Amino acid sequence: MTTSSSERGVGLGMPELPPPAYPDDVRARLEADAREVIARYPDSRSALLPLLHLVQSEDGYVTRTGMKFCADVLELTTAEVTAVATFYSMYRRRPSGDYQVGVCTNTLCAVMGGDAIFETLQEHLGVGNGETTGDGLVTLEHIECNAACDFAPVVMVNWEFFDNQTPASATRLVDDLRAGEPVEPTRGARLCTFKETARILAGFPDERPGAVEEGGSAGHASLVGLRLAKGEAHPARVVHPRDGGPHEEGAVHDPSPAEQLSSHDAPLETSASDPDHPAGPTAEEGE
Repeated sequence: MTTSSSERGVGLGMPELPPPAYPDDVRARLEADAREVIARYPDSRSALLPLLHLVQSEDGYVTRTGMKFCADVLELTTAEVTAVATFYSMYRRRPSGDYQVGVCTNTLCAVMGGDAIFETLQEHLGVGNGETTGDGLVTLEHIECNAACDFAPVVMVNWEFFDNQTPASATRLVDDLRAGEPVEPTRGARLCTFKETARILAGFPDERPGAVEEGGSAGHASLVGLRLAKGEAHPARVVHPRDGGPHEEGAVHDPSPAEQLSSHDAPLETSASDPDHPAGPTAEEGE
């Protein structure tokens, strides 16, 4: 007995039509930008990654039209461009919001409360992973390690850091984004839209006055290991124990407001200390 193609789940429809071209004025502008990017590389195909960011800055995601444009200017096949665009998660394959809100759910952030933050935001925004709010402003996703474990749990918005988050603080963050309120990252420059971020990642300068100077650096805890590896003397640093146990009078270092602390340096409020959103398993072993 044989089965039909429809029963086997095989589609025999017409091949997908070629993507539409950019309007002439848009293509001319993108070609001028592309020539500037390509000139930075001895081999033109090496410019593919920044060019994908360039077309993403135009459309808000990497469209079939954008991939065809990259293939044309780099003399590649669309299959070669598609293989790269689908490999890297920074390239969006469908329309996205002005603000990409990524919650780290990798090991340390997860156990410090990242999972609770992500679940809270899904419920609060009414969207699932990779989905965008109805107003087109916020796309929520869980992401892998942000290399900021000493500030766990971490949320990123358009690749800018928001450290030591809780479900409550992350909820306020997305509400402010949707309300158009100014939002300041914990470290780094002020926020810009996802399209503006994509153009910067394509290698074009951030033209906002003062934005470059606002770029942050690693926090104190991130640099301790590097300084020790270099043999630099590091002053003793004692903080209050997390369990509230006894400590010697006068031995506690009180950091200045400008000093960035890790959530492991002092008992800062995190989702793990939020009684309304406890992190980690709640059942006894064996239950």
